[in-house]
Amino acid sequence: MPFSISSLSPTKVVLNSTFHQDDGLQEVSISLAISPFSLKKDPSLWDIVEPLPSYGRGIELPGRRYRSLVNGYMLRDVVITGDNGTIDGQGSVWWEWFTSHSLNYTRPHLVEFVSSKDVHVSNITFLNAPAYNIHPVYCSNVHIHNVSVYAPPGSPYTVGIVPDSSDNVCIEDCNISTGHDAIALKSGWDEYGIAYGRPTTNVHIRSVHLQSSTGSSLAFGSEMSGGISNVQVEHVHLYNSFTGIQFRTTKGRGGYLREIIISDANMLNINTAFSAIGDYGSHPDDKFNPDAFPSLEKITLHDIIGKNIIMAGNFSGIQQAPFTSMCLFNISLSMSSAFSFCWSCSNVSGYSELVFPQPCADLKNSNASSCFSILMRPNGRGGTGAIL
Repeated sequence: MPFSISSLSPTKVVLNSTFHQDDGLQEVSISLAISPFSLKKDPSLWDIVEPLPSYGRGIELPGRRYRSLVNGYMLRDVVITGDNGTIDGQGSVWWEWFTSHSLNYTRPHLVEFVSSKDVHVSNITFLNAPAYNIHPVYCSNVHIHNVSVYAPPGSPYTVGIVPDSSDNVCIEDCNISTGHDAIALKSGWDEYGIAYGRPTTNVHIRSVHLQSSTGSSLAFGSEMSGGISNVQVEHVHLYNSFTGIQFRTTKGRGGYLREIIISDANMLNINTAFSAIGDYGSHPDDKFNPDAFPSLEKITLHDIIGKNIIMAGNFSGIQQAPFTSMCLFNISLSMSSAFSFCWSCSNVSGYSELVFPQPCADLKNSNASSCFSILMRPNGRGGTGAIL
C-alpha cells in the first residue's frame, strides 16, 4: 500500500504485508507537515504522543513529545524507498523554536518506527530533520542502505541514524552530515531504560561516510541503560568532525557498552579521534539510582588511519567502575601540529600494539588475550548477526 509524499523529488513509502491491529487498522501515519506546502507553523497544532517507555519523558523536555513526521507502530515488512528522491523535513522552524525555548514538548523526528520488524530504508535523501532523521526504536531486522542525510552545521542536535533498543541492524553505503552526531546507538535512559531492559545488539555498520559538526561521527550512548553490545563497524570514513568515535555514559545509567569492534577506519580533520567519557549527559529526573554504574569493556579499535588530528584519545572512566579491555591495534594518527595533545587517560585499562602516537600507560597494562578473544571469534565479527 503506497503512500506518496510531496517533497523535492518523487518519493514513496511502501508498506508490504503490514501488521494489523486487532481492530484491523494499520498503525502508520505520514504527517501532512512533510510537505513544504503544508508545514504547520504553529507547534500547538502538532500531534502529541506519549514518551517512549525506555525514556520516561521527552529527551529534551519533560512530558510528551511531538509526533514524528513519518511514523509507524508495530509494522512488519516496511519499505521506504525513493528512487533517489528527497524528503525535506523543513527543520529550520523547529530549530528556531528549540533555540528560543518556545516548545512545550520534545521535537519530532523525521522518520520513526516503533516496535516494528523488517524495516528497509534505501535510495533516498533526508534533509533538515527537526531532530533525528531515522529512529528505529524497539525494532528488529533493520536495513538502511544507500541513504544520504544532511542538516547544516548550525542545526541544533540534529542526528543522522539512531538505532535505539533495536537488534539485527545493518547500516551500509550511506553518506551522513549533521549538526550533531552522524550515527548514534542508544538503548534507554537511566531507570526507565534499565526497567525496559531492551538492548541494542547485533549491529553492522560498513562503508559509510560520516561527518558531525558538534558531536561525534560515530557515538555510543549516552542513553545506553538497556545495554549496547555485539557491534561491528568497518570500512568507514570519518571526517571534519569534533569527535571521530565516542563512547558515552555516566553514573546512574546502568547498562553496558561491550563487545564492539571498529576496524578499517579512515579519519580526516578530527578534533579528538577516540573518546570514552564516564560523566557525559544528564538524567531524566531525580529518581535515578546513583549507584547504577555502567559497564564499558571489550572495545577493540584496529586498523585505523587518521590525518590532521588534534587529540588522539581521551579516555575518562568512572572511579567506581573503570573502563576495561580497551584494545587498540595497528593505529596511525598524523597529528595536526607538534603541539597537539595526544592522549588523556583515567580510570581505564587496556592493551595497545602498533599505535602511534604512543598511548598512555593505562592502555598497556592489560593482557592481550582479552582483545584477541574478541577478534578471533568466527568471521572476526564479534558475534554480530546483522549481516543483511
